[in-house]
Amino acid sequence: EGEVRWDGLCSRDAAARAAALEAIAQAVLRRGRSVPSDPLLAPAARDGLSPVLARLLMLSKRCPFPDVREKSEAILGRVQELGIRIPRPLGHGPSRFIPEKEMIQVGSEGTMMHTLFADCFATLGRLDNVTLVMVFHPQYLESFLKTQHYLLQMDGPLPLHYRHYIGIMAAARHQCSYLVNLHVNDFLHVGGDPKWLNGLENAPQKLQNLGELNKMLAHRPWLITKEHIEHLLKTEENSWSLAELIHAVVLLTHYHSLASFTFGCGISPEIDCEGGHTFRPPSVSNYCICDITNGYHAAEEIHASPTGSIPVQSVCEVEALMEKMKQLQACRDEEEASQEEMATRFEREKRESMFVCSSEDEESAPTRDVSRHFEDTSYGYKDFSRHGMHVPTFRVQDYSWEDHGYSLVNRLYPDVGQLLDEKFHIAYNLTYNTMAMHKDVDTSMLRRAIWNYIHCMFGIRYDDYDYGEINQLLDRSFKVYIKTVVCTPEKTTKRMYDGFWRQFAHSEKVHVNLLLVEARMQAELLYALRAITRYMT
Repeated sequence: EGEVRWDGLCSRDAAARAAALEAIAQAVLRRGRSVPSDPLLAPAARDGLSPVLARLLMLSKRCPFPDVREKSEAILGRVQELGIRIPRPLGHGPSRFIPEKEMIQVGSEGTMMHTLFADCFATLGRLDNVTLVMVFHPQYLESFLKTQHYLLQMDGPLPLHYRHYIGIMAAARHQCSYLVNLHVNDFLHVGGDPKWLNGLENAPQKLQNLGELNKMLAHRPWLITKEHIEHLLKTEENSWSLAELIHAVVLLTHYHSLASFTFGCGISPEIDCEGGHTFRPPSVSNYCICDITNGYHAAEEIHASPTGSIPVQSVCEVEALMEKMKQLQACRDEEEASQEEMATRFEREKRESMFVCSSEDEESAPTRDVSRHFEDTSYGYKDFSRHGMHVPTFRVQDYSWEDHGYSLVNRLYPDVGQLLDEKFHIAYNLTYNTMAMHKDVDTSMLRRAIWNYIHCMFGIRYDDYDYGEINQLLDRSFKVYIKTVVCTPEKTTKRMYDGFWRQFAHSEKVHVNLLLVEARMQAELLYALRAITRYMT
């Protein structure tokens, strides 16, 4: 995008933005006039103008500053007057699972939201679709953005281009082209070497050495040992320092779990990225055949609103769940199971969680081939005890985030332990005391069941929790959704999303995804940090 400078648009100062917009307009129109107005010429061939126009389209729809939205639209209009085809957005809003009309529209947000959006735009240079879905829960979003900003942009052990490359490596483990695309752009923006993007074997040996840990963290974190840590810290000229390794581990776990959120909430491609816009003119019926084959159907068809007409059995589903919560509370008060019984219930739940699986043949989101960013694509999630491989249970009493992980991270990468801790707590304790159409409900039992079920899938056990509650509270379709989003997110489908908690609001389903993200991240961190602690002692 050579001579076009976008940085000024992130300024809080309207005059600075106006100057930047004027410069962008001049550069774009100058380039537009030098293009032969041949309608047959593919827009991409036009002197690299396409990415600039796509960026302007994104700004006209997604910038929180109204002056930037209006001026971007005006520049596109003037380009069109020169006889050059301009892009239009594809798809329907930030999520393929949630109707656009049920989300906050950029430009109609309240004052508090506007501040949050403006902060986000100022630091990232964009208001991305993940943010627009997370904003259902502003308190969490604020903590998430603060943490991510610190990991990617503030002082830390790793250079900036390494941070984005590690983000690419992590997202690519789940073929999450949405996150890979964003970080490819950021990687190049901070001066990363484009050659590295041709595959992990083109990156420095030091990053290549991280490939094995990336793989295990994403799919089988229970296999990480202190020997893996030692290998990274002791390889002669390509060795990692402890502080660098902690930074890398936090980035890897952050992006593995963010890939879960991206697939779990059906996040659409960004408007200015591949799959987010098209230069083809719209057809008469408002969407053309190429859109249908790309999976973009008419909005009404995709989003038969789950809350529109609620089937009777789903209403009963909420009542039944609330009744179970009441009964379990009563049982808790009456009797407590023995330690042996509690251990048996955990082992049973862990074993059963292995047999929860989705039907593999369903169509999931189309993904670009991002496997070139990592080797061994055959290495995926494997349940613990299949193939006779037994993994010992990880007892939180022996190594926990609160008592061990937190202080280790804070010691080696100051402030990050604190930021992660806040984010875990907000996700775990977040509640509006509602369940579907019911108010004043204590949902702590349900939230704890979801969190502990995820940790149970990773072999992590809380001695004081009765795992018998999980089967009472989480039905099969919900377990399938949880396991898919956490372990093989790339296989998540709209049918799975629609199929659990059918009468709950979209904001509640996004809330579930926040629990999945944070529980997964904490589980991966526990295994990695325990191995680092063992190496150090």
